[in-house]
Amino acid sequence: MDDFARSCGVSRPTLSKYFDDPTSVKPATRQRIEEALRSSDYQPNLFARNLNRKRTRSIGIMVPTVADPFYSEMVSRIELRLRDEGYWPIVISSHGSRELEVEATRTILSLKVSGALIAPLGLRSDHRTLEKLTQAIPVVYFDTYLEGGTPFVGNNNAQSVSTIVEYLCRSGDAPVYFDIPHVNHNSPERLKSYIASMKRLGHEPVVIGNTDEYTWDFERIGYEQMEKMLGNGGLSGKTILCNNDRLAFGVMAAAYAQGLKVGRKADCDLRVAAHDDHPLSRYTCPGLTTMAQDFAAMAGYSVETLLALLNEDGAEVAAKVNLDATLVRRQSA
Repeated sequence: MDDFARSCGVSRPTLSKYFDDPTSVKPATRQRIEEALRSSDYQPNLFARNLNRKRTRSIGIMVPTVADPFYSEMVSRIELRLRDEGYWPIVISSHGSRELEVEATRTILSLKVSGALIAPLGLRSDHRTLEKLTQAIPVVYFDTYLEGGTPFVGNNNAQSVSTIVEYLCRSGDAPVYFDIPHVNHNSPERLKSYIASMKRLGHEPVVIGNTDEYTWDFERIGYEQMEKMLGNGGLSGKTILCNNDRLAFGVMAAAYAQGLKVGRKADCDLRVAAHDDHPLSRYTCPGLTTMAQDFAAMAGYSVETLLALLNEDGAEVAAKVNLDATLVRRQSA
């Protein structure tokens, strides 16, 4: 930094000021620095500069897995929004592991990021470690939350599940609910909404699925459990509402393997619907009827809430933002 400052004829503090915010220096000075950057191909060492800062222009992003297209979509939208705001996103996955989530949380803290956007594991999270992070820097949870006062942006599960239950009851047989392991708060919230909606509509709730195994491998358990139920004499109904789209992928594949036709036409054996509008849901065969979470709004509100916390201007932020989902009717139900 000292050598480069001398070479382009500005002071070291002015150069630091430029790298923090190019618009904060005079246009003529900025032009001189940028011409020197182009001619020398100089790149500042961001990690070295951050050692002397109380706050960086970096934001930590942590998700359970980047292999899941839901989280991939969320990370992509959050990254682009943060870059537009002048922040550098640092993405870390916990890979569904409590130990790796603890390690990722400590890494985010050690990098001296300005703040963090976190989708915690939920049931397997180390609450104490994440609480230390929320005490040290501004944090916003998205998709799922931990109990406490940390701001959260996610889906309105009560609204979304009741909407699709009403649709399925209106358009055919009342749905049987295929549950997944309750890895975070979304699963029990969706189950609760299903039961309440069925009772409100005058139907008896029927819940299937083994929820004892802790796993994020929802396609596999959907296939294996569906295959087993079909082999043991069939299902409790002709309409299945899956907790999420990934579970439905496995369910539909197992039905196909048994020669069953999935769809809402009269000649079909089974209707299948789900929740999330996973990016691949429109490309299943048949296309999956589902509840579409608002990716754009979830990413936008998450970033806006974190930026409000970073501005420290006294503005209040909502403790929880629950976004409504939209019914997407395709050929499966």
